[in-house]
Amino acid sequence: MSPRNPPRTSTAGTLSGTRPVAVVGGARTPFARSDGPYATASNQEMLTATVDGLVERYGLEGPGAVGELVAGAVLKHSRDYNLARETVLGSKLDARTPAYDIQQACGTGLQAVVAAANKITLGQTESAIAGGADTASDAPLGVNDELRRILLEVRRAKSPGARLRALARVRPSHLVPDIPRNAEPRTGLSMGEHAAVTARAWGVTREAQDELAATSHQRLAAAYERGLFDDLVVPFRGLTRDQNLRPDSTPAELAALKPVFGAEQPHPTMTAGNSTPLTDGAATVLLASDDWAEARGLAPLAHLTAYETAAVDFVEGDVVGGEDGLLMAPAYAVPRLLERAGLSLGDFDFIEVHEAFASQVLATLAAWEKRGLGTVDRSRLNVAGSSLATGHPFAATGARIVATLAILLAERDTPGRGLISLCAAGGQGVTAILERH
Repeated sequence: MSPRNPPRTSTAGTLSGTRPVAVVGGARTPFARSDGPYATASNQEMLTATVDGLVERYGLEGPGAVGELVAGAVLKHSRDYNLARETVLGSKLDARTPAYDIQQACGTGLQAVVAAANKITLGQTESAIAGGADTASDAPLGVNDELRRILLEVRRAKSPGARLRALARVRPSHLVPDIPRNAEPRTGLSMGEHAAVTARAWGVTREAQDELAATSHQRLAAAYERGLFDDLVVPFRGLTRDQNLRPDSTPAELAALKPVFGAEQPHPTMTAGNSTPLTDGAATVLLASDDWAEARGLAPLAHLTAYETAAVDFVEGDVVGGEDGLLMAPAYAVPRLLERAGLSLGDFDFIEVHEAFASQVLATLAAWEKRGLGTVDRSRLNVAGSSLATGHPFAATGARIVATLAILLAERDTPGRGLISLCAAGGQGVTAILERH
């Protein structure tokens, strides 16, 4: 860690001692590869499908059934400026349900859950739906900046002559749209390029990454086969399962793929097979007070009991050494979360680490071990698969993980505890604890 640039916690919270926040259920679309079945689906359309899934499953029709909707998207068109509220108006929720947007890159879905939970635990609302949606297929295209300046000048012009003089400066190159790139503005590097630097710093091997990726696919396939997601996945546009899922994936098959990130480094290790693809989809969860759930005859799956966020200085910090890599904020958030909760990694029945890249998961586990948290039991890690298999619609992943973990805890029908860890663009991390009493 760079002493000059220590990571800072942006938000921390422990919900124990206040009103418990129940995770009642979840709904998500199957996730689709970009430019596939959901190529023409908007963020609002996908998000609405999951909200309607919750409304139908839990009888949320009518005035006051849900306190509010909190949701967001990372890739947003101008038409999405009021995404959550427009989703309410297009859904089966009562039109008088308040809603607002939230965004924290890949942590958006989990941060939406935390925001809604805070209101519930403070008694400001009894129930809420939280989550997110993202479409990489329908990403917003920007107008060339010089063309934008000219068009604004045309709008401000006071005479036809002034308008014509401004328009005369338009060149063919100005008509080429700005296509969004998955790169950090401060460094110009993509998330994958950053992850490759971190993988090298932590000595993460190609074999370990391919093993993790294959396991994710195999476990997700097994979870589908035993019906784990029957009350979670809402069929959408012809899909009933995640399109990226490869049930027969093996480390040997993945080993044949060529590196796509860090190819300029000696012995590059990151491939399309051990990295998440661009993905479309949405996910939401229904949160409530225990009183609200009991009054409606709904049994909570689990309770959200604590959360923590952190950020690292991935520009000036110890990036080469791996301590402050772009996706390493959970390495700081989780130790603080566990210290405040009085827990250790060994106290968790399930550990859900978002798989942006297999290398990032393995580097995070190594960092936790280095910080004295212990070694994660792999039999408890992402037991139903994770993002390498499902795909990763940026704002939807957090809600997907919350819903999946809550179902896993409820399935045991005994007291249990689960840890959630998400890395996010901008050097951020969002983490949380779910418990079933």
